[in-house]
This record gives sequence, C-alpha cells and structure tokens, in this order.
Amino acid sequence: MGTFSEPDEPGVGRSPVARYERMALIRAFELAVSALYRDSQLPGFVHTSLGQEAVAVGVCWELRPADYIATTHRGHGHCLAKGADVNGMMAELFARATGLCHGKGGSMHVADPERGILGANAIVGASVPLAVGAALSSRLLDQGRVSVAFFGEGAVNQGAFHEAVNLAAIWDLPVVFVCENNRYAEFTDSSRMTRVQGVAPRMAAYGITAHEVDGNDVEAMATATAAAAEECRTGHGPVLLEALTYRWQGHYEGDQQPYKPAEEADLWRRRDPLALERERLLASGAAPPEDLDDADRSAQEAVERAVAEAREAPAPDEQEAFAHVLI
Repeated sequence: MGTFSEPDEPGVGRSPVARYERMALIRAFELAVSALYRDSQLPGFVHTSLGQEAVAVGVCWELRPADYIATTHRGHGHCLAKGADVNGMMAELFARATGLCHGKGGSMHVADPERGILGANAIVGASVPLAVGAALSSRLLDQGRVSVAFFGEGAVNQGAFHEAVNLAAIWDLPVVFVCENNRYAEFTDSSRMTRVQGVAPRMAAYGITAHEVDGNDVEAMATATAAAAEECRTGHGPVLLEALTYRWQGHYEGDQQPYKPAEEADLWRRRDPLALERERLLASGAAPPEDLDDADRSAQEAVERAVAEAREAPAPDEQEAFAHVLI
C-alpha cells in the first residue's frame, strides 16, 4: 500500500482495499488542504470535495489510463482518483515549481495531460465542452478513448452545457457526463432553481440515456460508470450519470453555510462514503479491519509527506511565466 499510482485497466490486479485506499487519500488530502488554507498557508482560493469521494473514485476506477477527464473548481478528488501524483498536486496548491503545472495552475486550474486530466476549471460548466471536444478528437482519431465531464447541478443552467450536450448527442460521442448533485449551487438550494427536479429527467430532451446513482456508494458509482463507459466505447454514447451526494464544507473554504439546515448536514454525514465502504468490505469479508486501518494510515502519511515536500520545494523561476505559453 501507499504507492497511489494511476488506476490499472478496469478490473485488473486490484486488491479489495485499493478503492477504499484511494478514497482515504482524497479525504486526507482535502482535510489537510482545508486546514492549510484556514491557516493562510496556501495562496489563491480553495474548494474542497469532502463527502464526495465516492463519486471521484467510483468513476475513475472504471476508466482506462488513456481516457480523459475534465473537472471543476472542486477538482482535487477527481485528479487524485485518476492517478495524479499526490506530491505534485500538493506542490501545485503551494504554487511551487514541482507542482503538476509548475505552480501556475493552483487549486482551480490544475491539470495532468499525461494521465488524461484535461484540467480543473474556474468557469462553471466549462468542463462539459472540454470533455466533448476531447471525445470528438478520440472519435476522429479512432483512439477508443472515453471522455468524462464532471460538473455540479448548477452548471446545467449554463448555456455551454446545453450546447455541448446537444452536440455530443447528435454525433453519438463517447462522453460520460457525471453530474455531482450535491444539492447546492454555490449558496442556493438547487430545488429552487428549476421546475423539474433533478438533472437526469432533463436529458430526455436530448435523447441521452441518464441514470440517477447513489453518489455516496462507491460500488454503485463504479458499476454505473463501467456500464456507461462500455456504451460509449461501442458507439452508443453519450450517457449521463447523476450522482446524488453532498458536500460537507461550504461552497468555498471559509463559507459558514448559513443557507444549510444543520440537521441536513448531520443526516448526510451519517452516510460518509468511506464509512459505507468500510462496512461493506468488513461485512463481506473482503478485507480485515487491520488492512483498512493500514489504508487510512498510509493515506495520511502520504499526504503529510506531500505537505512537507511542498513546503521545502522552490518557487517557480521568473522565466517559467513564459514557458508552455502558446500565442
């Protein structure tokens, strides 16, 4: 344990604990980031995905290394789930030269093209046209790659979402649209934003297959993603998965969440994705408790090492501002 390398081909060479371990890594990373930002040790702006780990891991665990993902301003978990190096991720948030984007991306614009991570994006809904474009390139180049767009339910009210989804539908592109419906679009209860509740029912207008999935159940997310990816690879895409989940923290770090009923948050915390998967593994006999404890410890140690290395890493050289810039 503790390598946290890119997920293998779906279903190949995985221990029963590996998926849990990846969720534990994301949880430890996000808790560390939350504390570091609170203490003014990270620059920029930070949005964490605590409580949504099962969506990221369930989806990315069923993708191939060459498949694409495009994510959001809340994208740390998606990148780690797809195999981004935890040291490079943390260094990027510290704006260090050893970061995945050499310190130029930060929390909301981190990317890792070598692992198919097209990047996080501060523009609401921008992940959708990016993923559709990647899917089109896969089709034109006959690469067999699936492209995944992660986005929140608030993004579904953006024009770019509808334009991109319509294009993907009429061209049968290999895109899996993953809506993380965490009940709040920034500070607004999503139920107040549209007459039709939920996102999946709205996809009928585009002729797109859509499914609601328990976003706190990593097994349910993995099963749904495997089926959706197979549909896309066989020319029957796109597919939308609406992952019903909940973000524990506010829209951004420091948001006091006055718009959320306290009892609502308590109810969702009882469905902690890590606790649910731990219970499943123990009940099925797939893993003894000591293996899960080791996974938690390994994840925590990996994040602590990443923080220590990021603190000591150099800042980018001034010339870095001119590197990787296309005019």
